[in-house]
Amino acid sequence: MKTAEIAEPEKRNVKNENVIQLPYGLLGFERVKNYVLLSQPHEKPFMWLQMLDNASQAFLVVSPFHVVPEYQPDIAAEDVEYLGLSDPADALVVNIVTLRSSGEATVNLKGPIVINRHTLVGKQVIPNNAAKFELCHPLPVS
Repeated sequence: MKTAEIAEPEKRNVKNENVIQLPYGLLGFERVKNYVLLSQPHEKPFMWLQMLDNASQAFLVVSPFHVVPEYQPDIAAEDVEYLGLSDPADALVVNIVTLRSSGEATVNLKGPIVINRHTLVGKQVIPNNAAKFELCHPLPVS
């Protein structure tokens, strides 16, 4: 998986309280632990999960509920406990989008990134019901 190169990263003052910590990193990027989630009104529903230490590297992400409204990943009890989620509303779920050279875009529904909205600690998880979802689910063309 490749990250997107951002041509001209925005110069932002990121406050520590806005930093998303992924202690296990992301698949293929295990050493990168700190990110910031950026969104622009004209890019909705898409957002950028930008590496804090390398502002020119970011993952394009989207809420899976914009793509598949009935998406319900069954998150393992260990992951729920690790993230400190006491209620489903405490979780922010995003999935990585892949843009292919053919112009096709897909979203990885098998490996959502689940973030505790209160602590900003997250983890890329494999849901118990991952077999129901596609690794390369096509994004609808609008």
